[in-house]
Amino acid sequence: MKVASQDQRIGRPLAEVDTPALLLDRAACDRNLARMAEFFRDRPAKLRPHFKNHKCVTLAKRQLAAGAIGITCAKLAEAEVLAAGGIGDILIANQVVGPQKVARLARLSREAKLIVAVDHIEQVEAIAAAARESGSQVHLLIEVDIGMGRCGVAPGEAAYELAKQITRIEGVRLAGLQAYEGHLVNVLDRAERGERARAAMQQAVDTRTLLESRGIAIECISGCSSATYDSTGTMPGVTEVQAGTYATMDRQYQRLAPEFEIALGIQVRVISRPTADKAVLDIGVKGAGCEFGVPAIRGYPDVEIPSFMSEEHAVVKNCPAWRIGELVELIPTHACTTCNLHREIVVHEEGLVAEVWPIEGSGKLT
Repeated sequence: MKVASQDQRIGRPLAEVDTPALLLDRAACDRNLARMAEFFRDRPAKLRPHFKNHKCVTLAKRQLAAGAIGITCAKLAEAEVLAAGGIGDILIANQVVGPQKVARLARLSREAKLIVAVDHIEQVEAIAAAARESGSQVHLLIEVDIGMGRCGVAPGEAAYELAKQITRIEGVRLAGLQAYEGHLVNVLDRAERGERARAAMQQAVDTRTLLESRGIAIECISGCSSATYDSTGTMPGVTEVQAGTYATMDRQYQRLAPEFEIALGIQVRVISRPTADKAVLDIGVKGAGCEFGVPAIRGYPDVEIPSFMSEEHAVVKNCPAWRIGELVELIPTHACTTCNLHREIVVHEEGLVAEVWPIEGSGKLT
């Protein structure tokens, strides 16, 4: 049997890695994992980190090893990747709809504990029928809209009516509620963000109280983010925190939670110097998510990329005296969409390549 050889980049200087390359500072990432895990170690709420941040099974396992109780993801295909990697407690914080997906969900629930968000009885009935046919059981969280204006039932009576129906259906089990204060996570003032986020999440807590007062057991409320972990994540009644970006961080979230380090980067190269004050880098929107703005340049806080990035190029104006071929490291503004564009992450320590991890969940959209 042929044994796969070790990646030849391991142990080599990071500067020898071809560009563009997604990078992760292992020591900084480990400190982030430890910091968040320590925050929740003796608190009622526990971590269920969101896979959408990095989409890397190896990193998800490191989060579990640091103390997380399970993993959150956004897509069924991501859950399949996690289960194939040996992770057995998975929340799909989204609605799973369509006959093909529902059948896959039911099959996968025989291999791992699957929890899925729902907000309508038609979703529940389809999942339950598939689960009964496959001989499995799917756990459900009723998603409550606390202001995001996306999916979710209204707090209070609407959630109760759906919960009451779920408890009568075989093949599914009501596990609790999901509520996400995503409409508030980018409020820059931390005190204001915390106050507004707690007020929003209180609607879910009150809904839990209502359901329990009417005899429906609610084991958990799952929600929160890396920007609200220390506000909504510490509220009585909230039991799971779906923080994701804290593991890698990015330019946007550093403004929101500066206690975590930016471990993620993209090594790129100067490929052109059209004029004395202009440089062109070998990356564009196909290599760096930029919906929160263009990347920053590590080590050059006063040098910026103009707002426009094309598919494969980034133009830097008023740049230093970089030579053609010189390496530069970018800091993405949005880790989640950046990691989704890459198939591997080069993990480094002290200037050397330590490991190369596959990003198994990249491009998993179904």
